[in-house]
Amino acid sequence: MKTVFVTVGTTSFDELIETITCPESVQALKARGYERLVLQVGRGSLLPEADSCPHISLQAFRFKNSIAEDIKQADLVVSHAGAGSCLETLGAGKPLLVVVNDKLMDNHQLELARQLHMDSHLLYCTCSTLTETLRTMDLSVLQPYLRGEPKHFANFLDKALGLQ
Repeated sequence: MKTVFVTVGTTSFDELIETITCPESVQALKARGYERLVLQVGRGSLLPEADSCPHISLQAFRFKNSIAEDIKQADLVVSHAGAGSCLETLGAGKPLLVVVNDKLMDNHQLELARQLHMDSHLLYCTCSTLTETLRTMDLSVLQPYLRGEPKHFANFLDKALGLQ
């Protein structure tokens, strides 16, 4: 079953939950072949019921010790622009659509999303453009995110300190 996993991390982002579960967004997901929507709603005031989205299987929860399995099972991850959520998803090799909360002041999230988008690692939008992005996105343009290799830095330090 083709699955979309949506995460807001440990924060509250009700606008994302409202937008991804609206009939237009659900229809856009269905048109792309997605049949299951799993929501991690964090501290938000919304916790949609399983039957609140007709035509798509819906599961919602607030928190888990780890969302790694949800990410692993997803065919697409839609995430807030938190660095931890983005890096965990990219590290798992999953297609990522980041939804930037444009209502935040001094929005550093937009900077992260733009940089990773420029490198073709993810797509990004805001809640006001989410439904259209779901309709038109081309996940085939995304490039794998290569994890850093701390061994290289350790070797550099060893050489710089004369230990090698």
